[in-house]
Amino acid sequence: MTPPIFVADSISKKFVDGRPLQALLPVSFQIEAGEIVCLVGASGSGKSTLLRIMGGLMASDGGAMWFAGQPHRAPNPAIGFVFQKTNLMPWRTVLQNILLPIEVQQKKVKSVDQDRARALLGAMGLDGFEEAYPRQLSGGMNQRVVLARTLLQQPRLLLMDEPFGQLDALTRERLNLELLRLQAAERMTIFMVTHSITEAVLLADRIFVLSERPGRLAEPVVVGLPRPRTLAMINTPAFGAVALRIRALIGEHGEREAEPTRSGF
Repeated sequence: MTPPIFVADSISKKFVDGRPLQALLPVSFQIEAGEIVCLVGASGSGKSTLLRIMGGLMASDGGAMWFAGQPHRAPNPAIGFVFQKTNLMPWRTVLQNILLPIEVQQKKVKSVDQDRARALLGAMGLDGFEEAYPRQLSGGMNQRVVLARTLLQQPRLLLMDEPFGQLDALTRERLNLELLRLQAAERMTIFMVTHSITEAVLLADRIFVLSERPGRLAEPVVVGLPRPRTLAMINTPAFGAVALRIRALIGEHGEREAEPTRSGF
């Protein structure tokens, strides 16, 4: 049996600023290679905190983590991170933005890096925009640039913190489908925070629900919908049943979706 790519054991976090604030109670889980896991929950429940701890961007107060079978405590180049804000350099072209991490890490951009960057732009539907600047692109196009920049580093695990949260519903749906296509092609493992139950059910193999602060993980929900996923599935009873289960776990007073579902679930 293939071992999990990521394991978290009793990870906890408390912030001390004036008065102590317990953000995360001990949480434990594992992620299988090639799996998409979505994390949902109320605002302030610790979703982004957990993601930053997983990425080595923030230290936990207790517990331990393993990535690819090795103890994990610090940022790892094999773990990619996509934030909600694009953080693109406005004075750099699209191609230059994509190649920036390679420049920083290797001090030199090779022709093979440029070829792969251009191939990723093509896969993102951004052919012809290599010399454009971020201000000349839409929000959805800029988010695709960020995704291409992250994928250029060929991460084994992709952590995503509400990457499509600021986009309109139609653009968000298109990028959901694009992410599914890329994940299938690259066999990526993805752990993604989202406020949208619909998005979580459409994308994920399993969904984790984090309770209101202090965050505790409920039993993971297996989505069980066949792949490849399509938008037509949103209107099916099976999709609705999973969505209702997630809402029940979040609780009647938990966070509602950022955008309405097409099916009204």
